[in-house]
Amino acid sequence: MLCRIGEVEVWRLLDILGPFLAPEELFPNAGPDVARLIEEDAPGSICPETGRLILPVQGFLLKTPTANVLVDSCVGNDKDLPRLPAWHKRADDRFLSALTAAGLAPGDVDYVLCTHLHADHVGWNTRLVDGRWIPTFPNARYLMPEADEAHHRESGSSLYTESVLPVIAAGQAELVSGPHALGAEITLHPAPGHTAGHCAILVRSGGREALITGDALHSTAQCRHPHWHFKFDSDPEKAEATRKTLLAETAEARRLVLGSHFTLPSLGHVEAKGDVFRWKPL
Repeated sequence: MLCRIGEVEVWRLLDILGPFLAPEELFPNAGPDVARLIEEDAPGSICPETGRLILPVQGFLLKTPTANVLVDSCVGNDKDLPRLPAWHKRADDRFLSALTAAGLAPGDVDYVLCTHLHADHVGWNTRLVDGRWIPTFPNARYLMPEADEAHHRESGSSLYTESVLPVIAAGQAELVSGPHALGAEITLHPAPGHTAGHCAILVRSGGREALITGDALHSTAQCRHPHWHFKFDSDPEKAEATRKTLLAETAEARRLVLGSHFTLPSLGHVEAKGDVFRWKPL
């Protein structure tokens, strides 16, 4: 178990941990010192051999008193991602092994929350069986941002046909917009900019609060530098405004923060001094 928020157990389900892309490419407006600034915040974040940002791709399993909830399903296996060779047509059991280590089988998951519909957040939504994509979690209700689903449906992308459409066809999808509560402990909190429908996840239990960032932030250095845009933000200016709002709200509420792509252990707090934020790892 990674941590506990009141009565909610939080487990890390790690799918991939390795160099992704160069920080200068990922944060195009951060300036030439971006790698050094990232290393100052999180030593060991930059791969010394490649100079690339080491990026964890992970989901979080929330065991509440009434349900088992998976937040984001990572890259998955067999997915068609030729532009990202390390993610293309994978065959790896790390993610499902982490689920087993948390004491669950795929059939025990009650809900899958997709913070947004990018390849590294929806991959294990489905698995390939006898040449057909089927939902990995046969008893789960999948909550997906409505705006993101509409975008990918129109594009007809392989992401949609492999990781989204089979869930819809199975009658297991629920498209959501705006704040959406799941029981007493979990809320999908709109955080647009990275994608139109992007959500962060708020967890409240026992007088404690936690925020799962999704892709509102990609590095702990963005706490100190929230103006840094990310290569794959669909609306960089909106993403920046969302990031600043989330940081302010999170610091004020003293929430625990679980950064979906933050350097492991990806767990800490945000502190504010005026309009300047600092990351404090646990």
